[in-house]
Amino acid sequence: MSEVKKAPPGGGGGGGWTRFVTARPRLTLLVALVLTTLAVLAGGGVADRMGSGGWEDPAAESTHATEALERQFPGSQPNVLLLVDAGKAGGGGAGGAARVDDPAVAAEARRLAERLDAEPGVDGVGSYWSTGSPALRSEDGRQAVIAARIAGDEKDASAVLDRIAPAYRGTHGPVEVSLGGGLAVRHEMQTIIQEDLLRAELIALPLTLILLVMVFGSAVAALLPLGVGIVAILGTNAVLRGITEFTDVSVFAQNLTTALGLGLAIDYALFVVRRYREELAAGADTRTAVRTTLRTAGRTVLFSALTVAVSLAAMLVFPQYFLRSFAYAGIAVVLLAATAALTLLPAALVLLGDRVNALDLRRLFGRGHAPRKDGEAATGADREDAGGAWWGRAAALVMRRAPVFAVVTTAGLVLLGTPFLGVKFGTADDRQLPVTASSRVVQDRLRDGFPGNPGGTVTVLAEGATTPARYADYRERIAALDGVVRVEGPVTAGGGTAYFTVVPEGETVGADAQRVVGELRATEAPFATSVTGPAAVLVDSKDAIGERLPWAAGIIVLVTLLLVFLLTGSVLVPVQAVLLNALSLTAMFGAVVWVFQEGHLSGLLGFTATGDIETTLPVLMFCVAFGLSMDYGVFLLSRIKEEYDATGDHEHSVRFGLRRTGGLITAAAVILAVVMVAIGTSRVTNTKMLGLGVALAVLMDATVVRSLLVPAVMKLTGRLTWWAPGPLRRFHDRFGISETDTPATADTERNAGAGAGADAGSGGRTYSSAR
Repeated sequence: MSEVKKAPPGGGGGGGWTRFVTARPRLTLLVALVLTTLAVLAGGGVADRMGSGGWEDPAAESTHATEALERQFPGSQPNVLLLVDAGKAGGGGAGGAARVDDPAVAAEARRLAERLDAEPGVDGVGSYWSTGSPALRSEDGRQAVIAARIAGDEKDASAVLDRIAPAYRGTHGPVEVSLGGGLAVRHEMQTIIQEDLLRAELIALPLTLILLVMVFGSAVAALLPLGVGIVAILGTNAVLRGITEFTDVSVFAQNLTTALGLGLAIDYALFVVRRYREELAAGADTRTAVRTTLRTAGRTVLFSALTVAVSLAAMLVFPQYFLRSFAYAGIAVVLLAATAALTLLPAALVLLGDRVNALDLRRLFGRGHAPRKDGEAATGADREDAGGAWWGRAAALVMRRAPVFAVVTTAGLVLLGTPFLGVKFGTADDRQLPVTASSRVVQDRLRDGFPGNPGGTVTVLAEGATTPARYADYRERIAALDGVVRVEGPVTAGGGTAYFTVVPEGETVGADAQRVVGELRATEAPFATSVTGPAAVLVDSKDAIGERLPWAAGIIVLVTLLLVFLLTGSVLVPVQAVLLNALSLTAMFGAVVWVFQEGHLSGLLGFTATGDIETTLPVLMFCVAFGLSMDYGVFLLSRIKEEYDATGDHEHSVRFGLRRTGGLITAAAVILAVVMVAIGTSRVTNTKMLGLGVALAVLMDATVVRSLLVPAVMKLTGRLTWWAPGPLRRFHDRFGISETDTPATADTERNAGAGAGADAGSGGRTYSSAR
């Protein structure tokens, strides 16, 4: 058997930071407490400064047209709708109910419109009673609309809406008024998200603590990961609060902050605490155990955090601030979780010493362990070693039938992903909200009871001096386009600017409406034109994502290949990691289409299927889920690589790696899935889709890909797994990253196969890292 590399006596010292943390743990925790307190103060009220939009490309044609229309024709872009209902207040039967044209109803509606027009910050008030437009009156004649625009950015507009809404919502003489429109929808969505996030935290925290107690067996050890997660979340809120001073941030990003803050902090703390407990079990004193933990498992934690951050940073290439916000939140929470795990956690371990194993609550349920010979309770490391034997046997079984497991598992994952071939992209609208939400109720009435959905049209902005005859000629041309129901306008203003309103066939953002947008943009005009409206925004958003998606994917793939090469020194392992990680996401994408687009399980999960998926969601889910998959992959690969460096036995190293990390990876995945499912209980469909989809991806990765595909594929590739050409091998020897202090040598390669002993035979050996 080849010589096994051992840790240097005394834990090997460590860097300056390691010495500082272990020498001054109380000072470290005191500084952390002060910084966390400041973060709480700085991050207070961050949700109130966030927006609930961000799906538009700020450089797109539709954005230019929308901004120009807002400046010159405020009434053309209403974002608040007052639904005036005469039928409710009028009473009587079907023949005697009041209608919107009744004198008393009309008089009250005009009074409300005049009052609204006088409100500070409100522009462009129009109504059925002032325009007579049939699109603003319901088909039964009992409801009509007052439309207005509240000027300013999302924050200022929401503040105005908060101020005026109570004065208009409710009964006014013979009518009852409800508020809808895009601004009201976004405002209510933001409120619901904040409420749902608080509920998710109240669900996730106690369940997470219970699972951690089950994993560690110690209440003390279980509280440490929660503490790291809370610090990461509070710190990220402060970072996001600072970012809102310079750019827009989506309120949806807070959900990711909570999920990753808890999930990754628990991941990192699980591995750090376990490594520390193993060192204690091996006879090391407290400070030596902490130094060894930081030097070994700590390096992998830092490396893992970098891989996750890179996956999330790829969203910065997209122009939509919805996606960029998740990059801001994700990068911050990942780095803060890793920092807390490598500073606060070691400092706490130094102070706790052996007491990290205290308060074994499982004794309360009759699951305590027999005392050891010296009278002490069995350590967490003892329990983890016993549990790891199952993973070693499972890996051995998979490798004995590697071709079968590789083919069947791959085929199954591909099959689960096939529904995504029928994906249809759309935009988020009021149907993201629960059916009982007040603004959703208004929009449903407009959608179902009015001849045309106000705000669902396509608008053409015309800029440049021209004549009425040319306007008329252009109107005739666009009215003749296939799929156009009618054209209204032009509405003109000074400076040679006008706009046309085009009503397309079909759904607001359906295929017909998107095709009309393309035809409008291709139609020649004697002046400059730009097209906007929901369908145009969707077309531009898809174009922006499609244009930048290769860049984002390229960044993720190239950086992942480089980082995994630095970890393993192999050319093949990075390629395997990328392909298997991507394969682990197929079930998530298939489920997203099958459930949320096609509507299966919509009754059980409580959402309204719209027949499409919001354009940015698959991009977000890919970046988040891919990063989390790499997180688990890094821990597994680093352990396999370390064992291979120590023994030169490929198959044994794979078995040993699964044995040492399989249980922890599964536990971490289950805990993260619990957090994501708690996020998935949100009443907002996009948040529900994100939480449940990522939870599924994490579980598939930990249970199927890491347990079945990885050992099967590594068995098939054999020792070729670790091959690299000479120049790259020398590059890795110089710049590579591993948990061992001593790099792999040529002797290890020559001695391949000499250490082919079973996992059971490794129990008495000492390794430079045994996470």
